[in-house]
Amino acid sequence: MDPLHLTTSRHDGTLTVSVSGELDIATTELLRSHLLALLQEADHARRPGMALVIEVSDLSFIDAAGLGILVSVQNQALSQCTPVRIEGTPPAMQRLLQITGLDRHFT
Repeated sequence: MDPLHLTTSRHDGTLTVSVSGELDIATTELLRSHLLALLQEADHARRPGMALVIEVSDLSFIDAAGLGILVSVQNQALSQCTPVRIEGTPPAMQRLLQITGLDRHFT
């Protein structure tokens, strides 16, 4: 089991979170709380064009609970007009997003 590791960077109005390890029911709360804190930061900044990017190229595993967190964060971001993108999607995760239809929900 690869522990979940999060690294955050800020550049030109974009908050980028690099996610590595396994995103499953045991680690979703860590990611959820981190992403919601970043959305709160983006909301307080009130900078036009501020976006949240979730970079997942080093994610080794994701389950339904992990997908649920991404959807939850996406819904929160939409309510405050902060765009969310998922980048670097590994093939297995891309297939999971396509099967569930979630690939159309992330810009």
